[in-house]
Amino acid sequence: MDFKGKKVLVSGIGRSGIAAARLLQSKGAFVTIQDIKDESKLGKSVSELTNEGFELYLGRNPIDILKNFDILVISPGIPIDSPFIVKAKQLDIPVWGEIELAYTFTPCPITAITGTNGKTTTTALVGEIMCRKYKDTAVVGNIGVAYCEKVGALTPQSYVVAEISSFQLESIHEFHPKIAAVLNISEDHLNRHKTMEVYIGMKERIFGNKGESDFLVLNYDDAVTRDMAARSRAKIIFFSRREQLEEGVFLDGEQIRAKLFGKDVNILNIHEMKIIGGHNIENALAATAMCLAAGVDAKDIAAGLREFNAVEHRLEYVADRGGVAYYNDSKATNVDSAIKSLEAISRPIVLIAGGSDKGSDYSEWVRLFPDKVKHLVVMGEVADKMCETCKAYDFETFTKANSLKEAVMIAARIAQKGDVVLLSPACASFDMFEDFEQRGRLFKDFVLNH
Repeated sequence: MDFKGKKVLVSGIGRSGIAAARLLQSKGAFVTIQDIKDESKLGKSVSELTNEGFELYLGRNPIDILKNFDILVISPGIPIDSPFIVKAKQLDIPVWGEIELAYTFTPCPITAITGTNGKTTTTALVGEIMCRKYKDTAVVGNIGVAYCEKVGALTPQSYVVAEISSFQLESIHEFHPKIAAVLNISEDHLNRHKTMEVYIGMKERIFGNKGESDFLVLNYDDAVTRDMAARSRAKIIFFSRREQLEEGVFLDGEQIRAKLFGKDVNILNIHEMKIIGGHNIENALAATAMCLAAGVDAKDIAAGLREFNAVEHRLEYVADRGGVAYYNDSKATNVDSAIKSLEAISRPIVLIAGGSDKGSDYSEWVRLFPDKVKHLVVMGEVADKMCETCKAYDFETFTKANSLKEAVMIAARIAQKGDVVLLSPACASFDMFEDFEQRGRLFKDFVLNH
């Protein structure tokens, strides 16, 4: 689409919204940026955007001004069923997300990764490996770098590796990655998507535009993702931690093994990797499959797997204090992710959890506690619900904290030499923090400086 002279409304003054607005302005569009927050809550970004020549519409819903625009670009935090978006569609105004906008100007192949858990680590890992073959590799999307920020520097020789959330998939239309992956599916974001069927359907949108010459990487061990193979025209590559596949990427004893494209190769021993836990083995298997599909040599894949460190806020080692190891897993914003983190650690755990509830059932998580968790320190709006679940399963070793700082102090008093203090909330952060990143940074600060 030619945006020159078009009137575009960008909804949401966040990282992706601002990047989208700047890209549109560079393409000759007249851009208005809207946010439901007013100037007092948005801070210095307002004056910066005004100085860049953007029109601003703040503190109000944009439903009354929609008729003035040719296209609406929304941030992923805005549900697709919001009344003003429904109204825009009734007015035949195209509704795009930042991902769709960036894709329109992308001149090179894309590898896109979604799933409930492991997206960020796998995306970072694929980026680490891909840059060994494609020097101009851009790692973008839900990982924290707005796709639109990087589009201007891309060439046909570049490669895009994108983490894509279900929220971002709501607003795609033509988005077409050459290689896509769905890592796993478990209950998450039901406060927005309402049902698992809708949530799964959103994840499947990542391969909705794929053809027979494209690749789709799926988790064979997950029944939901395995069944997706029947609904895609792409070439399927399965990965498995539990099964010896006739074709695909799988764990053979302690070896990551790939039987693909007429070759049978042992990539490396999993103990050569720095990242820990069974879920990270799955992430490595998926990354191997994607990188092989992109033409990366096995030796470069092995080197990337060997050298990759854990991503910040994802089972990130923080420090040792008196023989107690502290780990920051603030990105564990749902039950399944928190379960995987507990399973990855063999030492007794003093667990800090809680936050903003997403309508989750914590039973499966709590059932692991007797064998894993020495003490639970719980905080946030979901604290009472978590405590009641603990009581239902006869786990009474928990303490409520009024803040993250207090939770760290309580955990430090309880933990003994040989234990692990783990921040793994199993919840969103929005009751107490701006995002999971702020929560993780504060946890590290309290551990290191108090």
